[in-house]
Amino acid sequence: MAAPLGTTPADTAREAAVEAALRKLDLDAKTRLLSGRDMWSLPALPEIGLPSLVMSDGPIGVRGVRWTADDPSVALPSPTALAATWDPGLARRAGVLLAQEARRKGVHVLLAPTVNLHRSPLGGRHFEAYSEDPYLTGVIGSGYVTGVQSGGVGTTVKHFVANDAETDRFTVNNLVSERALRELYLAPFEAIVENARPWGIMTAYNSVNGPTMTEHHRLVNEILRGEWGFDGFNVSDWTAARSTAGAIEGGLDVAMPGPRTVYGEALARAVRDGEVAEAKVDAAVRNVLRLAARVGILEGAEPVVTELPETVDGESLAREIARRSFVLVRNERAALPLKPNGTVALIGAAARDARVLGGGSATVFPARTVSPLDGLTAALPDGTLTYVVGADPNTELAAADKGFELHAVCRDTAGTVIGTGTAPSGLLQWMGDDLPEGVTHDALHTVELTGTFTPRESGPHTFGIKGLGAFTLRIDGSTYYDDVQRSTTDDPFVTFFGAPEPRAQVELTAGHPVEVSLTHIVQLPADIPMKVVSFTLAHQEPQRDPDELIAEAVKAARAAETAVVVVATTERVESEGYDRTDLVLPGRQDDLVRAVAAANPNTVVVVNSGSPVELPWRDQVAAVLLSWFPGQEGGAALADVLTGAHEPGGRLPTTWGSLADAPVTQVTPDNGALPYSEGVFIGYSAWEKAGRTPSYPFGHGLGYTDWTYESVEVRGTTVTVRVRNSGTRAGREVVQVYLAPAEPDADRPARRLAGFGGVEAAPAEVVETTVELPRRAFETWDEKTNSWSFVKGSYEIQVGRSISDRRLTATINV
Repeated sequence: MAAPLGTTPADTAREAAVEAALRKLDLDAKTRLLSGRDMWSLPALPEIGLPSLVMSDGPIGVRGVRWTADDPSVALPSPTALAATWDPGLARRAGVLLAQEARRKGVHVLLAPTVNLHRSPLGGRHFEAYSEDPYLTGVIGSGYVTGVQSGGVGTTVKHFVANDAETDRFTVNNLVSERALRELYLAPFEAIVENARPWGIMTAYNSVNGPTMTEHHRLVNEILRGEWGFDGFNVSDWTAARSTAGAIEGGLDVAMPGPRTVYGEALARAVRDGEVAEAKVDAAVRNVLRLAARVGILEGAEPVVTELPETVDGESLAREIARRSFVLVRNERAALPLKPNGTVALIGAAARDARVLGGGSATVFPARTVSPLDGLTAALPDGTLTYVVGADPNTELAAADKGFELHAVCRDTAGTVIGTGTAPSGLLQWMGDDLPEGVTHDALHTVELTGTFTPRESGPHTFGIKGLGAFTLRIDGSTYYDDVQRSTTDDPFVTFFGAPEPRAQVELTAGHPVEVSLTHIVQLPADIPMKVVSFTLAHQEPQRDPDELIAEAVKAARAAETAVVVVATTERVESEGYDRTDLVLPGRQDDLVRAVAAANPNTVVVVNSGSPVELPWRDQVAAVLLSWFPGQEGGAALADVLTGAHEPGGRLPTTWGSLADAPVTQVTPDNGALPYSEGVFIGYSAWEKAGRTPSYPFGHGLGYTDWTYESVEVRGTTVTVRVRNSGTRAGREVVQVYLAPAEPDADRPARRLAGFGGVEAAPAEVVETTVELPRRAFETWDEKTNSWSFVKGSYEIQVGRSISDRRLTATINV
């Protein structure tokens, strides 16, 4: 349980400052503080010496208050990659870096980490969460939160709770048994509250067993705050709060974004009308002021962190996390590492234009991105590397980027220029008052993205538009579109996450620049909760015949000693806002791999996806390396691993298999409800219960050395494992400890991860790791008594390299 307040003199002093500030505020000031001032911040209250508190999206970087490449951020690998390191210490270091980034951008609270579970492989946002296993999720999440907060920046662990899919996420009522809630979905939140004491929680859009999470008194007030002792602030997911009285009674402290929310004036009116007790408002304000005191922006309160951690090199850490996260799931005939001075054919569109992060609110804009082509070009000797596209998975248009030089021109209703802004890409998003100098929402009538485009390929180029409203698209002096784009969905974030509409196809010549212009008439609805100007000029290069591209790849593969094929998902496959319909790699990428493998038996496939995809050719290739979304230094890290400068250090944090065999696949609600009918059986537990064999099991991962498991010793609940590096080079092993009841129970998983430890050793070196089995590993939730039940009896401790590769066993009686 989290330690109570007032355990140190500093805690006591902060609480006194909070109470003193609270007494100075009238009702209007208090309710104003609980409502977003704009997209990312709370209002300042000068009367108590409180500046505006600023929040920012995470979890792989700190975007800040501006959604633009003009304000770059370090981009770390995806959360699935971080979990694949099985290293809470590395997660803590990532958090320290992100706190450093937050302070650089004037951010006080990071809206991260995401600790929802991989309930079904179809979850479209799973790249942003850690694992299918609640224990691993809790351990990695605790390291992350501890790291961020050690830098004096708050976190908001999200999305509380059971936000495990994107379909109808604003309205779905997830029906979850109390046992499944406690043993699975609440478990990572509980562990992080206990072990890392986060300063914030974000409640989700969805409902759970009836109430929406922004009004869920039992889960927020009784469990989160009551049972667990959480003393931080509770912020809504953006636009999630729907009821003034319901939200404040349900334990929601802050409704975001502003300025139009269910709090502020509406909450003050509810108090005056007798619908809400002012004591409820005071409790919420107290939580916000405590947060402000902790991050050091409340006058008279000493911040929690007075001595900042040492400065972290962001590029170096991003590269280290990436290579430590890569999971080598297959390596026949020692195909990896690459042989020195051997010739390599690099194949795949994602090798040139790397996908380093997932879509949606997790997006940040790094100052640089190292693609696999960049990384291998720098690492391999001249003349040993060739590159061909092979197959392009991007069947949709993307934001105008390479070859475009754009800027934004703002005009009033008379057509007079009132301001200009930079536009590093075709994506334009101005939120709140983040407008070019001299421009106001009241005066702004049109925004024109204009400039030049210099193609890198000749042929028919496609241009399009993402956004809602009136647009005029002109290319090389001709008007191709002059009309209104309308929404086909009630999702308020369609302008952020929707697909671009193709509006023009223009024949262009490589190297010859043309003028481009996209003008948008800005019309903000009167009832919109936030002022946002958002639209995108999209583009797609000429699409060559897929068979011709594959034939080129085959020719290149035959001429090289090793073929390295990079396959990838796209933003339309993995993003916030929608779930997946299948696990198939988009486009002709499966055909490409089969053709290359037939031409070169020494084919290595790098899978650039944030979560599982089907790999139907996996037994036909020499090696398969999972690189996740590897962050800005992904290509450099890939070169490190392929050349053998470093070994791939990752282990699977979630099961990889085919959709046909996956035990849990339902993510679409029926009449607004989504039953979690599988109960406590998700992930590897569900695969085992169903008796199905996945492509690659939970915990699996190979390195460049071998390991011999020599002994396991149990004393009480302490497990000591001895392993030997029986290979020829130094390496790191993740020793995994599973706990299995001796007497099988159909209502209980056959085994669960109970602990793990990472060890490093030189060749022939013997090392030990000690794992303390937590009490919770022996407990189940008893729905009759509504409490945790310690299940006495005999258990088998199973130690190994994955859920299915168990090397040693021991028995424990409790």
